[in-house]
Amino acid sequence: MTNQTASSRPTHRIYAVTKNGSKKIWRSIGALWPHSDGKGFSHKLDCLPLNGAEIVIREIDAEAEEGAR
Repeated sequence: MTNQTASSRPTHRIYAVTKNGSKKIWRSIGALWPHSDGKGFSHKLDCLPLNGAEIVIREIDAEAEEGAR
């Protein structure tokens, strides 16, 4: 089975979110791409959180990404 993505660039980032007191710490752990048929997603994880972190998927803000470089 092959899953073709609509784009070579990911559309979403995957984060592991943990709490340190009242502060939330967001760590990027991967990316997500929609399938070209619109019926699913492919994802790539760079690491897996083992500390009970919440996994959050957020749409990439292109302007914020450019400013971070």
